[in-house]
Amino acid sequence: MLRPSLRAALALLVASALALTGCAGLRSSDPVRLNVVGIEPIEGEGLEMRMAVRLRVQNPNDTSIDYDGISVELDLNNRPFATGVSPARGSIPRFGETVLNVPVSVSAFSVMRQAWGIVGGMSGASAGAAMEPIPYVLRGKLGGSFGSTRFLDRGALSLPELR
Repeated sequence: MLRPSLRAALALLVASALALTGCAGLRSSDPVRLNVVGIEPIEGEGLEMRMAVRLRVQNPNDTSIDYDGISVELDLNNRPFATGVSPARGSIPRFGETVLNVPVSVSAFSVMRQAWGIVGGMSGASAGAAMEPIPYVLRGKLGGSFGSTRFLDRGALSLPELR
């Protein structure tokens, strides 16, 4: 037979575990999908470039996703390129989508590093040859009350042929 204090502690532990399991069941099972649908220049300072990136975020789950803030990072050619944050707040409906605006910053050093890498890749290319696609990774998170919803998109950008 368990003592009353031990029984109460055990009951509290079981109730806490059930509550945490219930909260975990509220999380989305499939990752959100996103597409860049627009990029517009905005005013920057000094040598930095600033852009407003419009992201279409799709929720493929049967529960809505409430968010409070968004953070994005873009890597080009396996190097950091741009970052951005927004205090945007809202909800993406179940099996729905929304478009978010995120201001991002690109330092002059990131631009020079990328240009140098592209020029270096062109040194062995002949005229009219297609450049190698540039790999990119866009990752980020939507902040929320019960944790963050992370997203990731990767692929390759093809540049036009040189003439």
